[in-house]
Amino acid sequence: MQGLAVVLFPVLLMLFALAMERVEFRLSQLTVRQQEVEEFLDGASNDEVATLAKEGFPRALARFNRRRKHRSGFETDDDAETQRAG
Repeated sequence: MQGLAVVLFPVLLMLFALAMERVEFRLSQLTVRQQEVEEFLDGASNDEVATLAKEGFPRALARFNRRRKHRSGFETDDDAETQRAG
């Protein structure tokens, strides 16, 4: 019985470490810089704040950045496709 535990424990520990790596990777995709948060809070419209409450910060920040680019007249082909699709 102890031999089985000796063999299974490292395997289970490795599987747990791999699962935690996946969780960490997903969480790192959702992080934003403090400067981005400050810019958003200073210049967000009511629609963007509603998007923040409904869909989370990454979507609201993307919408805010699209509006800023559109207002400044600088729009790339990727931005135009994103606006048409979303």
